[in-house]
Amino acid sequence: MTGLTKRGFLAGATSIGAAAIIPWRHAAAQDMPAHERELYTAAQGEGQLTWYTGQMQAEPSEAIGRAFTERYPGVRVNVVRSTSQVAFQRLSQDMRARVQQCDVFSSVDQSHLTFLKREGHLLEYRPRNAEGMLKVVRDLGDPDGLFQVTYLALYMLGRRTDRVSEAEAPKSWQDILDPKWKDQMSIGHPGFSGAIGSWAVMMRKMYGLDYLKAFERNKPQIGRSAADPVTVLNAGERTIGVGMPSATSLVSISRGNPLALIYPTDGTLLVPAPSGALKSAPNPNAAKLFMEYFTGTTYSETVRRFFGESLRPEIPAPEGAKALDQFTAMTPTAEEVEKGIPEIREIWRDIFGV
Repeated sequence: MTGLTKRGFLAGATSIGAAAIIPWRHAAAQDMPAHERELYTAAQGEGQLTWYTGQMQAEPSEAIGRAFTERYPGVRVNVVRSTSQVAFQRLSQDMRARVQQCDVFSSVDQSHLTFLKREGHLLEYRPRNAEGMLKVVRDLGDPDGLFQVTYLALYMLGRRTDRVSEAEAPKSWQDILDPKWKDQMSIGHPGFSGAIGSWAVMMRKMYGLDYLKAFERNKPQIGRSAADPVTVLNAGERTIGVGMPSATSLVSISRGNPLALIYPTDGTLLVPAPSGALKSAPNPNAAKLFMEYFTGTTYSETVRRFFGESLRPEIPAPEGAKALDQFTAMTPTAEEVEKGIPEIREIWRDIFGV
């Protein structure tokens, strides 16, 4: 490389690589509908987008980003993964500092997206691909199309199969109040996890505040993310997971860990997790394209590989999971989440001391 200037290198790369680059761009666009092809052309000029997400764990989130770039070569996804509450705090800090970094925001806390819509922070864009999603998914999204449900998050109980038999395992949320489960349970924290915030809101709604006080008396180990109990149970530190995410648990089970999911008889928590493109997005065309990707088949195929629920009728439910019509579900409304989670955080800290 001695004696080769940057200008000379770029000129050489252009002349050598042009023949290779142009064909794969054309090939990638061949199977796209016209509306995607138009956005893809515009997004190539931007070359990237930044995605703040709290919906799935790091591994599937990175895989989702890679699958997007495979479908739309030349447009890279900067994946910024954290818990939903932390992701929203980061976005809020960006906005206060007038830093325009995030293009698309995803959360398991519905109130984050309803707040962003109300404050005028979401890009007015309804993805065309959303027309082919399951009706239940379309109905859970924003009626004005400013945000879409991009993940159906299921949270339930779980057990270590080598230490708790199916017969003796808890069958409902009420069962975990039995003193025999003292020092045996693990759960996330509503101050960090939108899912656990929604769970606590629903428990208070269904059983009152005394439920959380009784739960505290069994001394659960409290982490941050809803996925923490999967790690804790795998390590053998506890035997019962509370509010465990279906997808993360099924990935762990597929890798040989001694876990089993329990669909509570009084309701598996189903959280419609939304995403939206931001009005201040530095890469608006890439952001719109990402929303098309979210609502298309490639995304559902990718999520299914990590045992996430399919959002499209042509993609089946993940292996090892029950179909949505095979269990009792409980789902808080956006209003219950927006009002209830801030309240439940303070209540939780008072009761649990963390």
